[in-house]
Amino acid sequence: MRLPGLAMVGLILFAIGLSGCDPAEDRGGTGTLTYWASNQSASLDRDREILSPRLAEFTRRTGIEVELEVIPWSDLLNRILAAASSGQGPDVLNIGNTWSASLQASGALRPFDESALAKVGGRDRFLPSTLTSTGAAGQPPAAVPLYGLAYGLYYSRKRFAEAGISSPPGTWAELLDTARRLTEPARDRWGLGIMGSSYTANAHLAFVFGRQHGATLFEGDRSTLDSPQLAAGIGQYLDLVAGAKVVNPGNAEYQNDTQPLKDFATGRTAMVMLQSHATMGLRANGMAAEDYGVAPIPVPDPLPPGGKRITSHVAGINLGVFTDTDNAEGALKFVEFMTSPDTQRAVNADLGSLPVATAAYDDPRFQGPVVRTFREVLAGTAETMPMIPQEAQFETLVGTAVKDLLARIAGGRTVTVADVRAELAAADERMRGGG
Repeated sequence: MRLPGLAMVGLILFAIGLSGCDPAEDRGGTGTLTYWASNQSASLDRDREILSPRLAEFTRRTGIEVELEVIPWSDLLNRILAAASSGQGPDVLNIGNTWSASLQASGALRPFDESALAKVGGRDRFLPSTLTSTGAAGQPPAAVPLYGLAYGLYYSRKRFAEAGISSPPGTWAELLDTARRLTEPARDRWGLGIMGSSYTANAHLAFVFGRQHGATLFEGDRSTLDSPQLAAGIGQYLDLVAGAKVVNPGNAEYQNDTQPLKDFATGRTAMVMLQSHATMGLRANGMAAEDYGVAPIPVPDPLPPGGKRITSHVAGINLGVFTDTDNAEGALKFVEFMTSPDTQRAVNADLGSLPVATAAYDDPRFQGPVVRTFREVLAGTAETMPMIPQEAQFETLVGTAVKDLLARIAGGRTVTVADVRAELAAADERMRGGG
């Protein structure tokens, strides 16, 4: 790993046709590229099934073979850091876009200067909001967008109709009222489902709700997590289980979206806050597109002082070129291919994610109401997570703190505002190097 300092290693380790418009071949390429793809679908095998035809097409056009490995999210960051440390990594790799600045600071990724950007289609290829999560401000991007994602509130049309509810909630008060009407603990039917044991989902929602309450998480690179605003945002989330009691306490154990999707598809829960790729999971659970709707995650009305109308972070997957690749030109050809409109149409349609290439939205598959809602969220009411080296550590510390608080509530213990502030103070201390 080409690092400016070993402290950064510890920080991140803690966190645990080429053109879609021109089918002409360019068989001047040689050799083999290794590609690490993140697990985006229900299984590693399904990812390979989706990606393999596109990789074969890339080889047909360029003559460059691609060796694919799909890596679970639980292993991906550690694999990237270990590869960077040893110099034995892939040529091209997927990263969670919130890691961009952290990996940029580590030196693991080649920068996309203007020359490199031009070779992969230029800035104008991409949805503008997706470019905000590619690295620190004022520096060349560490990676380019690959798949767009955003959070939304999925709601069951059947459960809503049974309760006589005609439209999804637009404010936080309406969300609580709607969820209460849809909660029947005696029948094990709940208004809302969450992934309480997923530190990443917890960190994302803490960020969103904190920003709704006016929280500022960092001043420059200095963390300011211990604030009444962030505590209020996290408290709003915890209250779904503790005070409003519209979430089954057992959701505190849900580590990924498998169980929340099943609960929602079977009617056990009436609403769930998940990212846009959940549409594929719902289909796999036998839920037809007309069985549910999607709305932006509600915000408090009126907004607290300094609060922002934020309903998601700018979520998604970026594509980077490994620093130690010995085939940089071939890697850039592959990045151009994967972000081209044709590839974007094909792969995002199968994964349930949003194209990052603007031209891909001419496809009818991306013009329905659900995709339109997510695209509007991503373009208009999503905010970029802090693009600073400590972001990955922030996700781990705050996401784990929220997980632990939810576990206490599920275990029957009372969690106070003071408890939330204590967790945030501890996170601040660790962010600042105090332990």
